[in-house]
Amino acid sequence: MEHRIERIGSLMREKIGSLILSGKIKDPRVDSFLSVTRVEVSKDIAYAEVFVSSFKTEEGLAKGVKGLQSAAGFIQAELARLMHIRVTPKLRFHADTGIREGFDMIQKIDTLVNSQAELS
Repeated sequence: MEHRIERIGSLMREKIGSLILSGKIKDPRVDSFLSVTRVEVSKDIAYAEVFVSSFKTEEGLAKGVKGLQSAAGFIQAELARLMHIRVTPKLRFHADTGIREGFDMIQKIDTLVNSQAELS
């Protein structure tokens, strides 16, 4: 059962990502810079927590998450059509700042390395 839930989450991540990239979600707050990082499906498949990231600012990411949440009904209907499963989980979208934090950390490390090189 756990393996099935993981497969459903992985497939949902792929399908939601392709909906975002293809521009089928018409909300102007949702753009192709958003990417689905992970989907956590509940054991009873009633809910799915969808984590979204972006290279844009935190404000841009928050707007994108709100846009996705307002389009959740449409996305859920598309998933039901594409995935052919009996129960399609209710979607809840969350901002995932991990990619942005990693990018910021790399920039800080590069700055430190460059300043050390200048001192040598």
